[in-house]
Amino acid sequence: MAALEEEFTLSSVVLSAGPEGLLGVEQSDKTDQFLVTDSGRTVILYKVSDQKPLGSWSVKQGQIITCPAVCNFQTGEYVVVHDNKVLRIWNNEDVNLDKVFKATLSAEVYRILSVQGTEPLVLFKEGAVRGLEALLADPQQKIETVISDEEVIKWTKFFVVFRHPVLIFITEKHGNYFAYVQMFNSRILTKYTLLLGQDENSVIKSFTASVDRKFISLMSLSSDGCIYETLIPIRPADPEKNQSLVKSLLLKAVVSGNARNGVALTALDQDHVAVLGSPLAASKECLSVWNIKFQTLQTSKELPQGTSGQLWYYGEHLFMLHGKSLTVIPYKCEVSSLAGALGKLKHSQDPGTHVVSHFVNWETPQGCGLGFQNSEQSRRIKDSEKHIEVEVRKFLALKQTPDFHTVIGDTVTGLLERCKAEPSFYPRNCLMQLIQTHVLSYSLCPDLMEIALKKKDVQLLQLCLQQFPDIPESVTCACLKIFLSIGDDSLQETDVNMESVFDYSINSVHDEKMEEQTEILQNGFNPEEDKCNNCDQELNKKPQDETKESTSCPVVQKRAALLNAILHSAYSETFLLPHLKDIPAQHITLFLKYLYFLYLKCSENATMTLPGIHPPTLNQIMDWICLLLDANFTVVVMMPEAKRLLINLYKLVKSQISVYSELNKIEVSFRELQKLNQEKNNRGLYSIEVLELF
Repeated sequence: MAALEEEFTLSSVVLSAGPEGLLGVEQSDKTDQFLVTDSGRTVILYKVSDQKPLGSWSVKQGQIITCPAVCNFQTGEYVVVHDNKVLRIWNNEDVNLDKVFKATLSAEVYRILSVQGTEPLVLFKEGAVRGLEALLADPQQKIETVISDEEVIKWTKFFVVFRHPVLIFITEKHGNYFAYVQMFNSRILTKYTLLLGQDENSVIKSFTASVDRKFISLMSLSSDGCIYETLIPIRPADPEKNQSLVKSLLLKAVVSGNARNGVALTALDQDHVAVLGSPLAASKECLSVWNIKFQTLQTSKELPQGTSGQLWYYGEHLFMLHGKSLTVIPYKCEVSSLAGALGKLKHSQDPGTHVVSHFVNWETPQGCGLGFQNSEQSRRIKDSEKHIEVEVRKFLALKQTPDFHTVIGDTVTGLLERCKAEPSFYPRNCLMQLIQTHVLSYSLCPDLMEIALKKKDVQLLQLCLQQFPDIPESVTCACLKIFLSIGDDSLQETDVNMESVFDYSINSVHDEKMEEQTEILQNGFNPEEDKCNNCDQELNKKPQDETKESTSCPVVQKRAALLNAILHSAYSETFLLPHLKDIPAQHITLFLKYLYFLYLKCSENATMTLPGIHPPTLNQIMDWICLLLDANFTVVVMMPEAKRLLINLYKLVKSQISVYSELNKIEVSFRELQKLNQEKNNRGLYSIEVLELF
């Protein structure tokens, strides 16, 4: 369960906090060091473990800092903007901000965002985004306007998903809220309209967000005192279209709707959020921790001196203004369990901290139970498939209500129970609509994929693989068996999602050149120099039509789309391998041929990527080749039809080893170049250098 430990004041110095509090608290490149930017002219670097400042920097009198200072984790330098357009960069050795690097920009900055693993981003008030390096190369470059007139940015967050930067920012215009998601690996900017649901007059007081491999979970604390959740897909189906997203009730009445002071919300992990505000209209402000998985209030701490309604969370520390001083409250949390959520675990608590076993009524629409809402809904489940489909379509067309998640869960549960009771009943179109709401998961409705497997409904199985993040490895392998065994004729009559597949038949001239090249070069190495002469002889004995096998797709495109869904699925190697051994050897060979074909397609370009909207990555391809060989090598090696494929895979691995061997040889030279580059500051303004590599 969650626990708030004894608070301490970070510094006895009273910070210059304006009516809206501090500008921000940001992580430094050291784990226990943080940059605190007040609402005036000063940035202070604090070391939390020592509870003391390590450095302080201020802009000149008459200037004002307009966005929080951040750390550039790639260089260890600090970046801040004052007077909206003036950017400053400095390090710990600098004393006077007026004498450090300065760049005047052509547009006003809303926020600089920086996280580990990538360069900082600069978000301008008009919605445009630039990388810091590109901006410094041309500070006066024209900055485009992205958001509409009178639209104002209210909140932003920066993530790294699969090593790719993802930025989300929320805007408001005339009481309407919009979400913009910027994917920097594809340069895609998607705009969403956030629907407020039944309470059109509600105002969002605070935002926070967490991210997984498919969705951004955007949580908002509304003026009615409730927390709502909106799921935003990381990879939208139609990026060019302005889409609407509905919110669902996550927690009810966590703070008073009539709170006089500001309120704040921040995500602590996947299961917990921290809320700053007054639980009742007349009560003192509190810091509360809620378990959103079990909908329980875990712990709370009174803040008698009041707060600014601001809350920051890094690692195991919560930061807030308590009175006029910056206060730190250490936070501890164990793995979420029902016993912990209900306060059944033993913990030592600070006297000022209260552990609360407050939980929702699971029988109400606000709970997470999957009982039917009323007799009317139960009656509709018993109607005909066509009638059910119409009713579901009507419900999904309406604005989302607070009990949206519960109604979806109840509906799917009722439909699946009837499917098991009546084998002839199978409302597939209705089930597909419900899956696409992004509300369901495998753990919520495990019978769904079980029934689809019995029906061999590959379209529904593909959709589940794309939407559900928690599918067991045994079910993934069961899907793979069907995808490999179903006949081509049956696939032709099936409608599957083809966005991960490109037209393999195009560019045949290039394919022919690649076929010729594979006989000559393997990643820059001549096979004639390869000591595997027997392998070459085996290959050369094959007829010419067989040499085209590697450059023509061994499966039809619809089967390829289904197999790509398998490649994208999450798995644990330990649990997956035993199930892969149950797949027939001829199907394993077919899958290996397809994977080898994908690898050759990746090798056609320097980026080692496949075309398409959401194709498999090179890492996914290579990982599955290894998995299949680990699980089935002793069987596949005995199959005559797999001999040529195994030889190709052997030569592929051998050539890669040769490449890495050569790269290792020049690693020393690159290190010397880095040393020379580090010494360049000692040279004059102009020099000619000759570097010789041996």
